[in-house]
Amino acid sequence: MTKLSIKTVKAREILDCRGEPTIEVDVITEDGIVGRADTPAGRSRGKHEAFEIRDGETRYRGLGVRKAVKIVNEEIAALLKGIDVTEQRTIDYTLIEYDGTENKSKLGGNTMVATSWAVAKAAAKSLSLPLYRYVGGSNSFVLPVPMFLYICGGKLAATDFDFQEFNAMPIGAKTFAEAMRMGSEVYHTLGEMLVKKYGKYSLNTGDEGSFSPPKVDDPREAYDIILKAIEEEGYTDDFVLANDIAASQLYDEKKGVYRYRGKKLNGQQMMDLYEDFVKTYPLKSIEDPLHEDDFEGHAKLTKRLGIQIVGDDLFVSNLKRLTKGVKMQAANCILLKVNQIGTLTEALETASYATKNKYSVLVSERSGQTEDPWLAELSVAINAGQIKNGAPVRSERVAQFNQLIRIEEELGAAAKYAGRDYRTPL
Repeated sequence: MTKLSIKTVKAREILDCRGEPTIEVDVITEDGIVGRADTPAGRSRGKHEAFEIRDGETRYRGLGVRKAVKIVNEEIAALLKGIDVTEQRTIDYTLIEYDGTENKSKLGGNTMVATSWAVAKAAAKSLSLPLYRYVGGSNSFVLPVPMFLYICGGKLAATDFDFQEFNAMPIGAKTFAEAMRMGSEVYHTLGEMLVKKYGKYSLNTGDEGSFSPPKVDDPREAYDIILKAIEEEGYTDDFVLANDIAASQLYDEKKGVYRYRGKKLNGQQMMDLYEDFVKTYPLKSIEDPLHEDDFEGHAKLTKRLGIQIVGDDLFVSNLKRLTKGVKMQAANCILLKVNQIGTLTEALETASYATKNKYSVLVSERSGQTEDPWLAELSVAINAGQIKNGAPVRSERVAQFNQLIRIEEELGAAAKYAGRDYRTPL
């Protein structure tokens, strides 16, 4: 045993931003250093994601995580006791091999994420290093462009929009702090405009703090009013638009069609729709435009549109699925969510493979986020160039953004805001 050896691993049930249970894990070294991390949870989940351990009891409507807590306290604690906390890869693969399942269903992806990040935090504190520096090394210096969520639909809000997210990115900012100011100004101006056009209930917000105007379902109206708010603030040339379609939620697998504004469209018609949007608006990024197993369709659309096509449900941060995507040239960006795959090591491997194959990396939160800012640290650690973190409001979102402001200040002159190079920041 050394002072860096793991002495104790313990977990507890806490609440995420939706007031639903999630798991928090403490990793404590022999020297008394504590690394603490939470696991976020997604409402819109791909079927290939790592499995979450939930209780299925009446308490918390079946969403409790006391089973997951017990797994950490009894199994994972015994498994990791005595291992040097700086051996991240060894620890993560110890968990992976002990679990032994394809989808982390024995230990649970949610238990593994919190444990893995708690290990990294304990190691970083033990070595007196910032978390982004410990995870990424001495060449971590890029501040990501925030992909602000302004209007939402799909599973994230009670609106009539089929598409899940309408986002905008301040690529013309000079610093991350400036990007935050611009994004906040646009958000509040947009709110005022929505009230004037659609009424006061437009200020109701979805899971991630974005607006949810009632009785409107045409994406063009969302694009138009977001662009108008950007123009009102004087930033017309400094923002681009982005969408998360979450097309798997719109897809009828038996009939092979998508639901769109009361109509049924096939894959080709959906592609035609996206092409029209891209020609009409400064839409530069589309996430999950087709269902999660349509690699061929994603490849066709990527070639056809020439913009960033992001794979979320398509890849679920899984190296095997990304490898297939790269071979087929399906999409050109991966949405990186650590809790989709299970451990920090696996997420880093996936991100590295993406970068080597000229795929951009978009680090992402979950709709059930916590105030634990490891997401911000990860984006800088891997020089991702872009981060998706909801609206520029609400404490669980602002916690990530504020941490990035602090990191930018800490890096000083070495910091680089990705800006217009968000897809290839290095």
